[in-house]
Amino acid sequence: MEEGNHTVVYLSEQVVVLCSCALSFVGSSLIILTYIMWADLRTTPRRLLVYLSVSDWLSAVSYAFGVWRVFHTDSVDCVAQGAISTFANTSSFFWTVAIAVYLYVVIVRASQRAADRLVWFFHIVSWGVPLAITGAAVYLNKIGYDASEVSVGWCWVSIHAPDRVLWMLLTGKIWEFLAYLTLPVLYILIKRHIYIAHAALSEYRPILANRPPSHSFSSMADMKLALIPIIFIVLRIWSTVRFVLLLAGSPARLNAVLVTLHGIGNTSQGAANCIMFVLLTRPIRTRLCAALCCCCSSKCRAGAQPSHGAPHRLLPGQDTSTQGEEDRASRVGTDR
Repeated sequence: MEEGNHTVVYLSEQVVVLCSCALSFVGSSLIILTYIMWADLRTTPRRLLVYLSVSDWLSAVSYAFGVWRVFHTDSVDCVAQGAISTFANTSSFFWTVAIAVYLYVVIVRASQRAADRLVWFFHIVSWGVPLAITGAAVYLNKIGYDASEVSVGWCWVSIHAPDRVLWMLLTGKIWEFLAYLTLPVLYILIKRHIYIAHAALSEYRPILANRPPSHSFSSMADMKLALIPIIFIVLRIWSTVRFVLLLAGSPARLNAVLVTLHGIGNTSQGAANCIMFVLLTRPIRTRLCAALCCCCSSKCRAGAQPSHGAPHRLLPGQDTSTQGEEDRASRVGTDR
């Protein structure tokens, strides 16, 4: 609801969004820590996931500060928070798409060398473009108090900017829309390629065709490939809905439920990635459990340590127990 010249952010909304920020902070930190702790996870795909987690970590911290403060003026800390969250949020879009492009080149185009050469380009685009856009927005005084019309207490494009819709597009929405289009297409192409490869392989290995679907070595990979774009869209769509309602001049954008969903969605990407690529990844989950046991006990199980050396090109979340089989299956690398 509106009160005076600003949108009221209820205490319940603040608490829920702050909890979401905390989960995303922990999740992003966990992804970064697991990469640092275990050398055999330091492959290019997981390194890209770490860069995405750095963006999500910054987003969680900046959004938490904004939700906690609930700004009402164009103060210095409002502009600083708005600039950091704008940069981190936009960078997160780019890194999310970059991971999809990398997997597409490796799996569908079967060109590891070309994919690795793209990494430097990912850095230029995913850090450079958000930095340039945010710097221009700050220099032109476009970042500031936005009355929470398309936010949840934090600062973004100033409500006083006459061309604020244009800057909302430049500082996030246009990249969000492109991600909506790009991610499903890339992951559908990847899944289609994997399906065709597995279908061709089954002609030479009939035993695979007789396996129950629940025991197929590709079932978890297929599930994750399907969930990645779905989760991204489900989390981000509430922000897009509020933006569209703003363009339409509808007061429905101030609905408390919609505002809360927007706050949760914008701040949960780090937590979602942690669930997908840490908690639902058996080798990493096993090591984390072993590490926790070591903290509580003086004895650590020897089985918690890898015994056969580093796996070959482990993608984010890939299960080492099936990688050898997948490599033989026409060398299709999937995100397990």
